[in-house]
Amino acid sequence: MMPVVSGSVKPGFEPLADAFASGFAGRPTMGAALSVRIGGETVVDLWGGIADERDGRAWTGDTPSVVFSCTKGLLSILSARLVQEGRLAYDAPVSRYWPEFAAAGKAVVTVGEALSHRAGLSATRADLTEADIVDWARMAEALAAQEPLWRPGTGYAYHAITHGWLNGEVIRRVTGQSVGRTFHDVIAGPLGIDAWIGLPDGDADRPAHLQVSPALTELWATEALKPSPNWPYRAMTLGLALPADLVTPDGGFNARRIRAAEIPGAGGIASARALAAIWSATVVSTGGVRLLDDATVAIATEERSGGEPVFAAIPPYARWGAGFQLDSDARRYTGPKCFGHDGAGGQVGFADPERRIGFGYVTNWMMGPEDQRATAIIDALRPLV
Repeated sequence: MMPVVSGSVKPGFEPLADAFASGFAGRPTMGAALSVRIGGETVVDLWGGIADERDGRAWTGDTPSVVFSCTKGLLSILSARLVQEGRLAYDAPVSRYWPEFAAAGKAVVTVGEALSHRAGLSATRADLTEADIVDWARMAEALAAQEPLWRPGTGYAYHAITHGWLNGEVIRRVTGQSVGRTFHDVIAGPLGIDAWIGLPDGDADRPAHLQVSPALTELWATEALKPSPNWPYRAMTLGLALPADLVTPDGGFNARRIRAAEIPGAGGIASARALAAIWSATVVSTGGVRLLDDATVAIATEERSGGEPVFAAIPPYARWGAGFQLDSDARRYTGPKCFGHDGAGGQVGFADPERRIGFGYVTNWMMGPEDQRATAIIDALRPLV
């Protein structure tokens, strides 16, 4: 039986409701939400399904969920904002702001290279634990000291989890406060949205409970059998710190301790409404807030990485700006100028500067490469705008 989909759709956007509803087929314990803004105004606001299969709690319009690597996009907005304010430069070495980072041959790594997965720190050489990754100072110290896995700047490999501490520490050094605090002050607070990097104790019971599809579990089980060192696999687990598919029923990003920590490579928590508002505000005034100007967007979305990565991967390959995931065969948006970031299991947030779109889709039913839920919605949106 298909779940009831609630919310609203402006006339002309009904195909998105159909595409959204179809994503629940055969997934009885799934929950999800979709929000789309055009010109700053909401045109689609939908939700449905189960937020927590353990007690049957229903998904509501403001249910937040872990958005995984969508958080990298939020972090990249903060970096771009600092560039816009003249407090950060993409071409400057990371060590200008974080002197300790110059160790082990990393003095030449620029902020732009760190944001675009070219710093050589996609995984940690040492096995880490959960206690390590919830300790910001410990992670910053470890990355500053580590020798790169390849010569920085000569190629890229996806920094699945380390990206957040690497670029977040630069933000912390520039602003003098934590990434979570900066995110609240610059983005979440002004927009008045449900989004956090580091979930407050008072909101600990609000997020959806995450589930992993059998296909995704099987994918990572196969990956674990590959010869060591399997750097893409270690990029997800950091040794013993996280399960490969990022969650267990009570662990990984289902654990309160992990959600409360600032893990800006993967640990952001947001509603679909929040994601849509954030990405809308990067390209058009949204609720009176404009996060980035056009000139900054143009610089931040210049391609910095693309094509085949350092470690063998199956195409299609993504394209990256200054931390932003650009439109590509790996993640098709509504136009060639779009930028944003998707996240493990099916999350997607992006902006379209030409059509002034802000898009957010979140779900607690995590799927792998076979997932077409958000893709189908984006395909339905494209001919309408």
